[in-house]
Amino acid sequence: MYTIKGSSEHVVTPGLTEVEGLLNGNYYSLDIEKIDAQTWHVLKDHNSFYIQWVAMSDEDKTYTLKINGFEIELQAKNDFDLLLDKMGLSSMAAKKHNQLKAPMPGKVLQVMVEPGAAVAKGDALLILEAMKMENVLKAEADGIVKTVNISVGDAVEKKSILIEFE
Repeated sequence: MYTIKGSSEHVVTPGLTEVEGLLNGNYYSLDIEKIDAQTWHVLKDHNSFYIQWVAMSDEDKTYTLKINGFEIELQAKNDFDLLLDKMGLSSMAAKKHNQLKAPMPGKVLQVMVEPGAAVAKGDALLILEAMKMENVLKAEADGIVKTVNISVGDAVEKKSILIEFE
């Protein structure tokens, strides 16, 4: 995995564009020619590279490219991401959510999922009544429901594990 820090304001348009930045802490200067929507020709230190866009993930800021036929994965980080890394907090932000815990004590009014169900980030999982208010608890990430540890009518304590994901 390569880490890139540079200006996110570079727009490569048809013709030749010069780009500068940092790659793994080292300064670079590139001449880039856009060939089509997913292919570029890049000159760096008198070396020629053909780069094809393969895939991207906005969630973890990773990008998969094919450079001269070899596939690589890049991770782009801005100043905030680098600060989180420096403080040792980036692993907490990227932590996979394998459990849904009760954010407060309450009573389960409705369960909308069952084991084996596929859920997407933001999908409603259950309704928890707390302090005479109904709270819809939603999936924090895409996943598959492994176990549902509660039933309608159950009283739960704060931080009780309600649902587990694969």
